[in-house]
Amino acid sequence: MSYSRRSSYSHERRRGHGKGYKRCPVETGKEYEVDITATSRQGEGIARIQGFVVYVANAKPRDHVRIKITRIGVKNANAEIVK
Repeated sequence: MSYSRRSSYSHERRRGHGKGYKRCPVETGKEYEVDITATSRQGEGIARIQGFVVYVANAKPRDHVRIKITRIGVKNANAEIVK
């Protein structure tokens, strides 16, 4: 029995690394103007920036607000309203 690595197998390819990876369109500390389109289960407003989900505290659907990004995760970000 041989334990050599098969040339066609790649752990990165199996897990999907490198396929469809997009850079995050937002940066921590920057401000953006967004439209709140929905409400999350926790009651936060949901906005999208280039398809990237941003949860906004104290926001309601149909609000047009200026936000500041406070935290960025793998699939979404959190923000607060700038007054």
